[in-house]
Amino acid sequence: MPEKLNLIDLFAGCGGLTDGFLQTGRYKTLAAVDWERPALETLKNRLKTKWNYKSDKIFVHFDLQRTEELINGFEDINYGKSEGLTKLVENNEVDIIVGGPPCQAYSIAGRVRDKDGMQSDYRNFLFESYINIVNQFKPKAFVFENVEGILSATPGGISIIDRIRKEFGEIGYEITDELKKNALFDISYFQVPQRRKRVIIFGVKKSDKSREIIEQFYSSIRDCSTDLPRIVKTAFEGLPKIYPSKSEEPTSHIVETDSQIQLKNHTPRKHNERDIKVFRLLADDIKSGREQYTSVKELVKLYERVTGKKSKFHKYHVIREDKPSNTIPAHLYKDGLRHIHPDPNQARSITVREAARIQGFDDDFEFLGSMGDQFKMIGNAVPPIFSKLIAETIIKLNL
Repeated sequence: MPEKLNLIDLFAGCGGLTDGFLQTGRYKTLAAVDWERPALETLKNRLKTKWNYKSDKIFVHFDLQRTEELINGFEDINYGKSEGLTKLVENNEVDIIVGGPPCQAYSIAGRVRDKDGMQSDYRNFLFESYINIVNQFKPKAFVFENVEGILSATPGGISIIDRIRKEFGEIGYEITDELKKNALFDISYFQVPQRRKRVIIFGVKKSDKSREIIEQFYSSIRDCSTDLPRIVKTAFEGLPKIYPSKSEEPTSHIVETDSQIQLKNHTPRKHNERDIKVFRLLADDIKSGREQYTSVKELVKLYERVTGKKSKFHKYHVIREDKPSNTIPAHLYKDGLRHIHPDPNQARSITVREAARIQGFDDDFEFLGSMGDQFKMIGNAVPPIFSKLIAETIIKLNL
């Protein structure tokens, strides 16, 4: 086996997958592609400051649907200029391709909200761009990450996972026949303090040993699971506590902290006085043991009472310290009502840094862009703790 395995990261985002792989010291990223600039700039900053990467060329800001241009080079008014993946890779063998196409089209929640169940969403077929890149560079293996909903998505009346299996098979790769059984993980049992179910599709070139290798991959990961999920209290330990200001500014959440420690990305959203009161009420309701507002019915009634708006879904959720957090979604960039801090004295939604900790990012991982950009990229990421486990498992396979 070479000293380091060469990696291409597609739909790279801010680099949750790449960071976990690089933490092992056994991988080198040849190229990382994403079409959202703040996320890619965050990944670029991380690889340069943490992992000593020098070249800007490997970070490709581009739309993966335009696969031919991505491979061969492009000059575009919106995306700039790149010599393309072929020249970036040069004579290096690509050992691993990783990535997770945008998951909103497969999300069960997204299908509930969309009038046609996301049947016509173009993101249903972004996996084809991923497959085209795999076909171009013929890696030893690939890791394709997505949400649980991909297992039941049927755009056009045809199962997405059947299409994926068929199209990977046509280019010479094998994946497990039992995706629902083997590939679905609740990563709260893998040191991430969050209920987050994700599908990990691992594929290798077809051979007389490919089925055995795939089985070994999944069994090795499951051997690392814990008996109990990790609770969210561990994610908040050591962080400065941030309180609402005592000033006379009812529409602002100017904060006071109990610590001199300065952490990047640990500034809360501004909340109005109404929301601060609701956050305090709900967090205290749990902490005191009253639990008057823990049912969906009562939360829906509370939301209507305080806002004057009706909703079919409950908008509020307090993170409980003694359990894993609810899933950190990309939707967190819109509001934090479903990720309220458990401390009633802090009376706020979680910060970017707290979301990052719940996602398993190290404290020295800096997120760039607006606060909304930062929440979105964290919600879209693969937790580095879990991606490191995937990377270590692949090394053991001796591909």
